[in-house]
Amino acid sequence: MSDSGEFDLIANYFTHRWPSRDDVVLGIGDDAAILTPAENSQLVIATDTMVADVHFDQQTPARAIGHKIAAVNLSDLAAMGAEPAWLSLALTLPKVDEEWLNGFSHGLREICEYYDCQLIGGDTTKGPLSVTVTAHGFVPADHALRRDQAKPGDWIYVTGTLGDAGLALAAQQQRVQISDAHYRRVLERLYFPTPRVAIGQSLRDIASSAIDVSDGLLADLRHILKASNVGARLAVDELPLSMALTESVNEEQAIQFALTSGDDYELCFTVPESKRGVFDTLMSRHPAKPTCIGRLTNEPHKIRLEHDGERWQGQLEQHGYEHFRTA
Repeated sequence: MSDSGEFDLIANYFTHRWPSRDDVVLGIGDDAAILTPAENSQLVIATDTMVADVHFDQQTPARAIGHKIAAVNLSDLAAMGAEPAWLSLALTLPKVDEEWLNGFSHGLREICEYYDCQLIGGDTTKGPLSVTVTAHGFVPADHALRRDQAKPGDWIYVTGTLGDAGLALAAQQQRVQISDAHYRRVLERLYFPTPRVAIGQSLRDIASSAIDVSDGLLADLRHILKASNVGARLAVDELPLSMALTESVNEEQAIQFALTSGDDYELCFTVPESKRGVFDTLMSRHPAKPTCIGRLTNEPHKIRLEHDGERWQGQLEQHGYEHFRTA
C-alpha cells in the first residue's frame, strides 16, 4: 500500500462524519493523538485483535466485523465499570476493497456514535486481513471493577442470555439444524454483540468482581475464581437461555452451549449478600435484569455444577475457547 493510498484510505473511510469529543485535543492526522484525561479518574485500556479465518470467515459481513471489533473492547471496559471514550485502530488489508471498507467503517462508526467514542488514530498496513482496536475509558479513581475482590458467599450473576453466539456458529458449521427464524436471531448475537456498558458502570460500588464472557462462562468464571482464590457452585437449571436455544437443541446441549460457548460478551459478576438489596433495587430499573446463577464457595478454583440442587450429570465436550490449546 503506497503512502498516498494509505492516507487516502484514512481520509475517505475514517475521518469524515465520525463522532468527536471535547477531550480530544488532536486526533487523526498527526504522529500521535493528544487527549485530556478526566479529572479524578483513572484510565482503563483494553486491546483485542480479530484475524481472518480465526475470528471470522468470508461469510461475515464487513459491517459486522467493524461493529464487533469495537464491541469486544467495549465489553472489556464494561467489565471494569468504565465509561468508553477513545478508540485506536490498526487495520491490515490484503488490498483496498472499497465495498468492504465501506461496510467495515460503517459498522465501526455506528457503535462509536452510540457509545460516544472517538476514533483517535492507529495504523493501516498491507498484509493478511486482521483488525486490532484499543479502547480507552475512564473510571472514578479506585472504583474500577476487578477480578480479585470476590469472597465466599457472594452471589454469581450474568446479564442477558448465554449460548446464542455458540449456537449460531454451530449452525454455520452445520453441526446443528435450527429454524431460519432462530438462526437469524442468534446470528445477530454472533455478529453484533451488545457490550453491557451501562450495567457495568452501575455495578462499581456493588459488585465484588466482574468479567465479560468472551471465551465461555466456565472459562471466564475460572479467572475470577483464580484471582480471588474462591470456588463456585452453579445451578445449570438457572442459566438464562433464549427461546432460540431451548427450541433448537435438547436441555443438555443447551446447557453445554451456555457454559462453554464463546462470543456472548455478557457480564458475569459477583455481589456480596450485604449489597444484594441495593443491587435488586438498582436492577429493577433495567429492562433486562441480570440472572442469579449460583454462589461462591470456600473451595478454591473448584466449580460444582448442580441441577435442582443435585450434582449435574451432564458431560461437557469442552470448557471454553482458548488460543494455542494443544490437542
